[in-house]
Amino acid sequence: MTLAGERLGPAAGAVLLAVSVAGAQTSDDPFAAPIAAADGVITVGAVEFAALPDVAGGTARMMRLVDEPGTGRLFVNDMRGFVYTVSYDGGTVTRYLDLTAPPWAVAVEASGRERGFQSFALHPRFGEAGAPGYGKLYTYTDSSDTAPPPDFAPGGGNDAHDTVLLEWTAADAAAPVYDGGPPRELLRVEQPFGNHNGGQLAFNPLAAPGDPDFGLLYAGSADGGSGGDPLDLSQNLGSIFGKILRIDPLGSNSANGRYGIPADNPFAGDGDDATLGEIYAYGVRNPQRLAWDARNGNLFLADIGQNIVEEISPVWPGANLGWNDWEGSFRFISRRAVSLVDPRGEAGLSYPVAEYGQADPLLQRSSHATGLVVYRDDVIPQLANLLLFGDGPSGEVFYLDADELPEGGQDAIRRVLFEHEGGTRTLLQLIQEKNIEQGRTPARRADLRLGAGPGGQLFLLNKHDGVIRRLVP
Repeated sequence: MTLAGERLGPAAGAVLLAVSVAGAQTSDDPFAAPIAAADGVITVGAVEFAALPDVAGGTARMMRLVDEPGTGRLFVNDMRGFVYTVSYDGGTVTRYLDLTAPPWAVAVEASGRERGFQSFALHPRFGEAGAPGYGKLYTYTDSSDTAPPPDFAPGGGNDAHDTVLLEWTAADAAAPVYDGGPPRELLRVEQPFGNHNGGQLAFNPLAAPGDPDFGLLYAGSADGGSGGDPLDLSQNLGSIFGKILRIDPLGSNSANGRYGIPADNPFAGDGDDATLGEIYAYGVRNPQRLAWDARNGNLFLADIGQNIVEEISPVWPGANLGWNDWEGSFRFISRRAVSLVDPRGEAGLSYPVAEYGQADPLLQRSSHATGLVVYRDDVIPQLANLLLFGDGPSGEVFYLDADELPEGGQDAIRRVLFEHEGGTRTLLQLIQEKNIEQGRTPARRADLRLGAGPGGQLFLLNKHDGVIRRLVP
């Protein structure tokens, strides 16, 4: 077990024992027992906090919520290309930035379920007048404009679209709407397929001025798509795909001169021209959510699996999370099977602290891990000292003990449910009831996301009723 105060590293995680069914050596469901439906359930409240406006008759496709204490607002994005601000009381919602509008008119490619305005981050000095980073907002967007030459290309595939990292600079960070000029492009990636594009953008919220990690931008970069990483990019240290990146957005020592590569990145000073200095960790498939533990600084990733295993894994400098040799704790074979032989059998990899099977009866078949928060507060006492995460389509919220981290598998995973009208609900059930109230056809999926606000607040986002919900004791 990993205890409070211990830093995770390459030695973390013992061997996970797999159960072989009738002597089988492969499986599409490697876990012996399903996630407990009733044992250990925690119940909290979920109140409607704010609502984002519909776009062309469709509900907002919320991806990320960020607290900006300098200007006293929450920022939320919609995959179609919008950034909204929400007042701390939830009473005022303002469209802060439309990426698609003139004069900049970013060509946001938001067709399908996986493409669009993927993520954003506010510089930690966004609201600090006169400081480097003042007014700076970073957006990670799929674009249909593939005319500009990319900084990174996969060396195969279909040139489906580009994913672009942009820097926007507001003149007045406290202005109700963005008042700056056109964005500055930091980097551009040519995508070989239409799925598995960018991941989350984030600054380390625990880093303070003077810390080596302060002001450095983490960016998830998925494996390029299709299925099974057909171009073998995630294990390739010369490729940007299937990685967690760490860059200095205010620096200039990158190949294109538009951002910096921190000297302490694990491959920045290795003397090997074949490796990318931007890489912080590798071997990931579709890195959707990052979360830091305020008690010990540990970093975790929610990574979407192929068709079998969803995982929550620790990340450290130079960590290899195994994809596409491994899917969670199991050797990857195909979309239909993983090997039950010698689980977690390769030394030095970052294996999951917890993982679950897409075939679990609580879930939908297209399940995926997302919504990661390590809750170190007591505003919601039931959730104190828990690692919280979710399954996107089903709207299930799960928890682990953050101070007694398991060593893989799904045995330790337990549910969080929500009080409503004398009973308990999943997020999907809350959405469906709201849809009926809205006069809509009830949604079949939730597309859950989690967000942290000021004063220990936690929020639930989704893509099917436009409502931001706040968790309460």
